[in-house]
Amino acid sequence: MSVSAARAVEPCPPAALRIAAGEVVRDPSVEDRAMIQRAATIGRELGAYKPVVYWVDTLASALVGWGALAALMLLPGLPLAAALALGLVAVLGIYRLGSFIHEITHMKVDSVPGYRLGWNLIAGIPLMIPSFMYEGVHTLHHARNRYGTVRDPEYMALALKPKYSLPLFVAVSALGPIALFARWAVLAPLSVLVPGLRRTIEAKFSALAINPDFRRDPVTGAARQRWQLLEAATSLLAIAILVGVATDVIPLRAFLIWLGVLSASMVINQVRTLAAHLWENDGSQMSITAQYLDSVNVPPPALLPVLWAPVGLRYHALHHLLPGLPYHALGEAHRRLAAELPADNAFHRGNHRGLAPVVARLWAGAGAARA
Repeated sequence: MSVSAARAVEPCPPAALRIAAGEVVRDPSVEDRAMIQRAATIGRELGAYKPVVYWVDTLASALVGWGALAALMLLPGLPLAAALALGLVAVLGIYRLGSFIHEITHMKVDSVPGYRLGWNLIAGIPLMIPSFMYEGVHTLHHARNRYGTVRDPEYMALALKPKYSLPLFVAVSALGPIALFARWAVLAPLSVLVPGLRRTIEAKFSALAINPDFRRDPVTGAARQRWQLLEAATSLLAIAILVGVATDVIPLRAFLIWLGVLSASMVINQVRTLAAHLWENDGSQMSITAQYLDSVNVPPPALLPVLWAPVGLRYHALHHLLPGLPYHALGEAHRRLAAELPADNAFHRGNHRGLAPVVARLWAGAGAARA
């Protein structure tokens, strides 16, 4: 929902504002207008993008992440403690760097000039997640009539699934790098020769989505041209890496370290995804307020979200109120809303103490039918 969308919410009768403690309201007509209107105002005040912040943060993350990974790969004689420390720095740095793909999906091309191209060169292509894998997909997750339904590419009712689905959801992400190499180095070249395979790849294997039933619509125009260029570059890089490993140009040890770092960063992201929402919707359409309450903020004083929910992801519920707000403004927007809205406002119930309580709630309720 954009700021303009927030302003356009139709008035609701006072009875529609019954939001009891702990209740997630799914009725599309039920809204907490005070929260939505104040959020829209703050969004207008803080909505300007700061290119310097994006470039400095992105380049610093790249320097730290890629630098630590290079040291880990090129210095085989490191003591175990030093190697583990470098590995942790590499994982967190690359994880933060990759997280900027989320910002790209929401910003206009001229918001941060040249940023999409720059990020793809230093992150998207080498990480094998070019920006088109998220552009045009993630915004569907924010559509009011899609969120939490079978048409949402980024929603699974995990709270309604058996408990074993939760560790399985995380474990499968560890195989992410292998799946990406298969996508870029094997399926992409084959799809050039097999039209039917090409259609399948574009529909099923060209989106960073968690809904297994999601199928991507064909892309046309300038977006398709950008897709083709990024796909060709990513595919060539993936093939070159595998050829380099097969011919001993790239040492197997270095390749395995790189795979391990990518895998660890994907696991962290998947754990974060567990705490991005409460995952309690049964597939029906939800009001903006209900979408907010089904999403999760982990604001200060919690400190660890800086690492596991970087680039504004700790304010995920607020992001669902104001998806167009740049990440560097979310903290200030949250502080203003927290100070200005009364204690009984729905805004405060979107705030959680940390990762563990959210995941514990999900685990406790998994498999139980919810109204």
